[in-house]
Amino acid sequence: MSFSSGLRSWRVAEQHTSETTSNMASVEEDFPRGGTAKKPTESKIVVQRTEVDNLFQSNEKAETKKRKGAVKDDGKKLKKPKTGKGDGLTLNAAAKCVEILHMKNVKEGILMLGCVKEVTDFEVTVSLPCGMQGFLSIRNICDSYTKLLSEQLESADTEEICSLPHIFYPGMVFRCVVAKLDVARGGSLSIQLSINPKLINKALTSTSLKAGMVLSGCVESVEDHGYIVDIGINGTKAFLHKKAVKDKHNPEDLTVGQYVTSQVEEVKNDGRVVRLSVSPPAVAQACAESEQGWNLTNLLPGLLVKATIKKVTKHGLILDFLSSFSGQVDFLHMEPGQTSSYTEGAEVRACVLYVEPSTRLVGLSLRSYLLQPGTRVDPSPAGGDRIGEVVQNCKMTTMHHMSGAMLELPDKTLAFVHRNHLKESNEPANENRVLAMTEHTCRILDFSAMDQIHFASLRKSVIDKRFYRYHDLQAGQVVEGTVSVLLNHGMVVHLSDHIKGLVPRTHLSDILLKNPEKKYIEGMKIKCRVLSVDAENKKLYLTRKKALVESSLPLFLSYADARPGCVSHGYIVCIKDFGCIVRFYNNVKGLVPLSELSSEPVISPEEVFYVGQVFKAKVLQCDPDKAKMLLSFKAAAEGDTEEAATAQFDCEVGKRLEAKVLKKSVNGLEVAVLPDEVRAVLPTMHLSDHISNCPLLWESLQEGDVISNVMCFNKNKQNITLTKKPTVRWSLEEGVVAKDFSEITVGMQLIGWIKNIMSYGVFVEFPYGLVGLAPKSAMTDKFISDTITVFQPGQTVLAKVTNLDEEKRRFLVTLKMSEVISPEGDVQTRLINGLQERKAVAEMLAVRENSDLRQQLAALSIGQKLKLTVDTAKDCAATFKSDDLAGATILATKHHVMGVNLTPGQKATAVILRVDVLSSCVHVSLLPKLVAKKKSLAEGSKYTAMVQHIDRDFAIISLEDTAQLTVIQTSSHLNETFLSESEKLKAGMCLAVEVIEPSCQELQGLSLVSWQRTAPNRQRTTSENQTSSKGYCFGEIVRGKVRTVKPTSLQVTLEDGSTGSVHVSEVVEGADVCQGSFPTASVKVGSAVTARVIGGREASSHRYLPFSHPKFTYTIPELTLIPSKLDKCPDLKAVTVKEKINSYKVGEEVTCFVSKFNPVRKMLEVTTDPCVTGMVELLAMITDPKEASHPEKLYKLGQAVHAKVVEVISKPQRFMLSLTGVHKLEKDSVSLGMVTNIQPQVGLLVKLPFGGMGTVDVTDLADAYRPNPLDGYSKDKLLRFFLFGEEKGKWQLSLRPSRLNPQQAKPAKDPEVLSVDQLKAGQIIRGYVKSVGEQGVFIRLSRSITGRAQLQQSTKYFVNHHKVLSEHLTPNTLLTTKILSIDKEEELVHLSLLPEDTGKPDVLPESLGLPLRLIGEEKKEHDTKKKMKRAASESEQKQEESQVPKKKKKTKKAKTDDSDSGVEVYFREEEDKEVEEEPTSNSVKVMHSSADPCRLQVAAGFSWDVGLSSLKPASAAQEGDSSDGEDQDGSSKPQKKSRHELEQEKKAAEKALVQRETELMDPNLRPQDAAAFERLLLASPNSSLLWLQYMAHHLQATQIEQARAVAERAIKTISFREEQEKLNVWVALLNLENMYGTEESLKKVFERALQFCEPMPVYQQLADIYAKSDKTKEAEGLYKTMVKRFRQNKAVWLSYGTFLLQQGQSDAASALLQRALKSLPSKESVDVIAKFAQLEFRYGDSEKGRTMFDKVLTSYPKRTDLWSVFIDLMVKHGSQKEVRALFDRVIHLSVSIKKIKFFFKRYLEYEKKHGTPQSIQAVKEKAIEFVEAKGTEAAN
Repeated sequence: MSFSSGLRSWRVAEQHTSETTSNMASVEEDFPRGGTAKKPTESKIVVQRTEVDNLFQSNEKAETKKRKGAVKDDGKKLKKPKTGKGDGLTLNAAAKCVEILHMKNVKEGILMLGCVKEVTDFEVTVSLPCGMQGFLSIRNICDSYTKLLSEQLESADTEEICSLPHIFYPGMVFRCVVAKLDVARGGSLSIQLSINPKLINKALTSTSLKAGMVLSGCVESVEDHGYIVDIGINGTKAFLHKKAVKDKHNPEDLTVGQYVTSQVEEVKNDGRVVRLSVSPPAVAQACAESEQGWNLTNLLPGLLVKATIKKVTKHGLILDFLSSFSGQVDFLHMEPGQTSSYTEGAEVRACVLYVEPSTRLVGLSLRSYLLQPGTRVDPSPAGGDRIGEVVQNCKMTTMHHMSGAMLELPDKTLAFVHRNHLKESNEPANENRVLAMTEHTCRILDFSAMDQIHFASLRKSVIDKRFYRYHDLQAGQVVEGTVSVLLNHGMVVHLSDHIKGLVPRTHLSDILLKNPEKKYIEGMKIKCRVLSVDAENKKLYLTRKKALVESSLPLFLSYADARPGCVSHGYIVCIKDFGCIVRFYNNVKGLVPLSELSSEPVISPEEVFYVGQVFKAKVLQCDPDKAKMLLSFKAAAEGDTEEAATAQFDCEVGKRLEAKVLKKSVNGLEVAVLPDEVRAVLPTMHLSDHISNCPLLWESLQEGDVISNVMCFNKNKQNITLTKKPTVRWSLEEGVVAKDFSEITVGMQLIGWIKNIMSYGVFVEFPYGLVGLAPKSAMTDKFISDTITVFQPGQTVLAKVTNLDEEKRRFLVTLKMSEVISPEGDVQTRLINGLQERKAVAEMLAVRENSDLRQQLAALSIGQKLKLTVDTAKDCAATFKSDDLAGATILATKHHVMGVNLTPGQKATAVILRVDVLSSCVHVSLLPKLVAKKKSLAEGSKYTAMVQHIDRDFAIISLEDTAQLTVIQTSSHLNETFLSESEKLKAGMCLAVEVIEPSCQELQGLSLVSWQRTAPNRQRTTSENQTSSKGYCFGEIVRGKVRTVKPTSLQVTLEDGSTGSVHVSEVVEGADVCQGSFPTASVKVGSAVTARVIGGREASSHRYLPFSHPKFTYTIPELTLIPSKLDKCPDLKAVTVKEKINSYKVGEEVTCFVSKFNPVRKMLEVTTDPCVTGMVELLAMITDPKEASHPEKLYKLGQAVHAKVVEVISKPQRFMLSLTGVHKLEKDSVSLGMVTNIQPQVGLLVKLPFGGMGTVDVTDLADAYRPNPLDGYSKDKLLRFFLFGEEKGKWQLSLRPSRLNPQQAKPAKDPEVLSVDQLKAGQIIRGYVKSVGEQGVFIRLSRSITGRAQLQQSTKYFVNHHKVLSEHLTPNTLLTTKILSIDKEEELVHLSLLPEDTGKPDVLPESLGLPLRLIGEEKKEHDTKKKMKRAASESEQKQEESQVPKKKKKTKKAKTDDSDSGVEVYFREEEDKEVEEEPTSNSVKVMHSSADPCRLQVAAGFSWDVGLSSLKPASAAQEGDSSDGEDQDGSSKPQKKSRHELEQEKKAAEKALVQRETELMDPNLRPQDAAAFERLLLASPNSSLLWLQYMAHHLQATQIEQARAVAERAIKTISFREEQEKLNVWVALLNLENMYGTEESLKKVFERALQFCEPMPVYQQLADIYAKSDKTKEAEGLYKTMVKRFRQNKAVWLSYGTFLLQQGQSDAASALLQRALKSLPSKESVDVIAKFAQLEFRYGDSEKGRTMFDKVLTSYPKRTDLWSVFIDLMVKHGSQKEVRALFDRVIHLSVSIKKIKFFFKRYLEYEKKHGTPQSIQAVKEKAIEFVEAKGTEAAN
């Protein structure tokens, strides 16, 4: 990329950011936000020169004012201004303590000396004093260079300008000024520098220039003999002769923008012309003299000065220079070797390092590299690059408290640690502690070229960082990082704070991800592998491809690594016809030619491979010098088979083998199968069927051990896998396996093991590598919420095949215990195997360690007795010692020393429960019944056993009082699952066992038993009662004392000290409980009671337990004190909660007791029984709304109340009650309810008790109507309602006092109207406006009756649109009306609102200035004039249309003509904006009753039907409408006519006759027969209208063939130029075929139409026809063809979208939009999205439409046309709040003032229509604010 093209792209980005910032700024000015006003940005902290400096410059004051950079300072910042030799010079005070320049002290305007560190195309990184770093942007060089840049951008053909790397070189020293302090992304400060001479030399003026001064400048232009140099001084031209340039670094000519440090040779014309020279030695040795006029204001960095040491401090020197100015030299800038020579009064040469103008602080340097000729500094240290290195054993030489500390590294070089890096960022400073440490470890952070020293850090967090620089990373390394951001081309991953890498899009996964955002989330930790790293340019590329990240093959990091024959993983980067190019790490790449791609021939690689695919590739040839490599996929794949082939000896699956352990890895053992030493793997989980034994066996096996009886269960090319699981080996030997997928059948049972656990199920692996899935539902018979806890990976399971998928070669299995059958004797076999494995482990450990203790432990067995000495004895456990087992831990738990008194040193006999050889631990028991003499067991005898000890998969149990111990497995089935702790076996549990073998050899003489969970059902003996754990049985009689009395329960202390509980319902006989009494109050604390156990509770959760098994005992018994239950009646039955709940019937009255009020759910909890809690909702608790404020005060805890059952459901348990005496809603009753919503169109929505919902119509709110009926009702208000009846699940309610309490109510002013029969013509009645439409004003007279006042009966004024009325008559406006007539059959009520009928003022105010409607004579005259102009037929038809009556439910009904052709024609008109609940339709149609024949609709711009001439523009039609109405109005009043009137009538009749005659001559009149048509067609053969009328004429007589023939004639006759006319006929023909033809005939006509017409409109018309005749499927098919064929046509996409949304297919429309955006040119995108959004508003989801508009307008905020559309739609569909928010957004747009004005107008109009005076005022204020902000421009 050339410099200029790079520059362009950079500049565009720059412009973008600057534009956005300037836009923001302008917005800020227009509409200032809150808070204090910001000062203009010009006022940076800059210096003010004091008056005294005017001794030097005469005209400076005037200059200062002119110059923008004029600097102001109030003198407060000066450090004690002290005057020198009485000449009035301002001096600066010496600093109290010398410290380095800190970042926090850097301000804009500070001048510094800098040194170039590195140069890129657009930025120079600059090393500044004291280890700081700044950035010099390409824009901050000088004005001429910036100008050149912009010219370069605007015209492509200017000559290439010098880029930054030509102007700057590393090590170059220059003067710079801090232009800006930016905050970088991490929150750290970034210093932006400038070398613009105007900023650096801004304190100099043309008069202050003197010969000998050393100035910096930039080349402004190149002339013939030299250069014009910009030295930043107004009115001064500086010239540098070519001969005067002698610079060894720039032997070539200088170019524009080049920085030069030059010396002033001479000054002419009062400083207007200056001659310069550049000679590094001369410039470098030129000392600044006080005669040259230097002072604190214009002092520049880089000047050499002679100085005197004034003071020597530990941290640096204070110098005097240039006639007593003070400066400081910090310790970093003292020449290291000469520190001893620095004494007070000594003369030194110093270089100005930085000047802080505001505090007048001058920093100087004594370092030789800045004082010597040739201003170049070494940018890299002498000892090579050490950045990032961690150095140990460093000594701290000095500590400078304000600055930092110096370290001496082991190689004697020095490093500086900044004070911030002496400690962690969040710790307090403790410098003395740091200094006291003898040695330090540091990390070198950077090398400061200006200070020529390394900067280091002592922070542990920095030292511990794995990667500090890009240099620390190598290709191929696996690293962990955090996802930072997803971009289009990939994903940025942060490995540390400053190191980030890119995972290219193709490397996000093994396959190309369509939606990477679903897989990667910001902040996610991920593992990647480094593909390549370019440390210099800080570029790092990573991969997430699993195959690459987890590859164990050697990596090709360079061509040298890729030796022929090596195999490695690579990825395809390019696919060509001649093969694939594969890349490895560090851009090592090679070619796989066609022949080597696969063993099968590949013709076109693109079809077989894809970019990003990972493959193993084998190197065929490699030439590292030429960086070329030839690879093969084929050889890599075949190589596998060759290697595997060598392993294919007779290692068959299912054969017993011996194997030798070679190596132990985390997941298993690598073994060699003997005798051929073939490599194989034995996974850890395959060592045993018992998961707990696997790690023990792995631990005990060592490298070199031989394992016998292993079996191969799977082998493939890569490896052989072995198993030692006894069950799996048995299945292989018995042949209970499937060797291949083809052998699997449904119902087959296999033994496998859990391979993988997913959220949706578990994968089960079987021998021969087959894997099946057990879905979550088929894992166990129990309900599982989380699959992870059910099985463990590696667990052996029995699986039964349930489904097979032959195609995908997959199968499903079930693991449910109920569906699989265990092999016989499986439990005993597994137990024996498991114990033998344990024994083997013990023996192996004993032999291996060769320790006596382990051998002794291995010899011990369960049940053996030991003589021990007590070591320690606590409550919870005891430990023992034994002389024989020295070093072993012998312990007994609390349970096993119960009832035995132990003291340390005492001798005791114990019995062994478990021996753990690995940890040398023995568990024993001292329980007398276990240590007693053993009794012999008989085979088949049954016992109750108790679990004494649990050892993972095994449990040790004792058999009753035989003193015999034995071992069982904790699970009795392979697939048994324990989902909760409570299901597992625990010590202390009782089991029922049966002895199978009294003394089993394999169990070391222990008995082999079978067991079950619950004990057998036997009578309880007294002896057992005492020995078993405490507890009570169901039905037992107990005695105790009352301990506490609570409102709902009693606590009783029983004789044995345990506690029982008595529920409030079990205190007194049910019949004796009175309403409002407190049963528990009758019992006194301390009284003795006799009770009976009726159940119990769990001690932990206090959950009530069902009364179950007689053997089951309860820890907390539930008791009853009711005398009738205490009689030893045998029939006391245990009732479960479910049975109890189901015993209640709806409507039954029950006694219950108040337990608590739940304020959140507003419900009262009551209890009827120890196990049953019921709920009473608020509406079922109270009968008076006043009680609702404190319902909790109505009832007290424990109080007995009578309630009715409302609802009973046992699962999920729901028991609802009512305290109001009713349990369901009844018709014509009064009930309490709560208002949930208020809707103007409906009235009030009400929540009723017992789950009911109802509505109150506005006419049922009161007996006397109010103007605003819904005011005064609020959400959640409680009221009493009258229930009329239920309709569709909703109750009709009334709030009329005459309904709620008819006795006390006054007679109603506005009585209820229940039916039309109650109404009479001429009656005056009041009602509420429902809606206003074209048909008139609809008025609610009652809940079921709506009347209509036609427009002409609504007002005396002439109204040309119903909107005028709808603005003044909002819904629910109260009106007085007069009934004109009643149509009882249709239930229509015609009303009048005219003042003469109602006696009330007109509904429209006079202020509107509308004309009065004509009546009487005037009207007649007006009408006759009209009639002259209009055909009779037309007026008849009009009459009919205007008299469309209106049904009560607003169905429009039209009486159709007898001569109707069955073809309906309509104009496309503006959207019908009726304020009605019906969806608005796109066209004005006349609806027909169902009896009509189906009509043919032609949606072109013409229509064919009766009286075609009647169709006129909408406005005219309306005018006609109203006048006709008036006509009726006039004629409805019978009057006696005068002679004059009769004459007038005669004249009128004559006129009508004349008119009729003219009309007959009128060609537009519809002919009545074929001949008349033929005659007319001769006159105008191209009129499609005539042809269509002719077709309609035939269709009326159902002559379909003739109609077809006419159409065919029309197509031939109409001239080919008349495209539209022809199209009209084709459309009519299509319509005809659709209605009367067949699919085939329609298709033929369509195909012909496509040949003769423009195809697009034909398609569109047919699609419309289909859609109208509800042929959705056909329409959809057609649209699909259209979007393929006309994909560049926007209209097609919109049409299809409209269709989909009308069908309600919102998702399909969204998908279509995405397709449309891909197909259409990008410039169309915005319009298309906007159009689709409009459609969403109209037919779909307005919320979605809103979101779409929001997105588009966020991206294109200046599209005011779209804003307008958005506003229109929101006004129509949105809430007022949303509309206002939108207007507020729009008026803040940064578009032209004219447009903003337009939006303000619209805002104001909207508020006037819908708002309040306050909101109107608010808009006006906003407008005023806007005008003020924009000033005169807006005002004009």
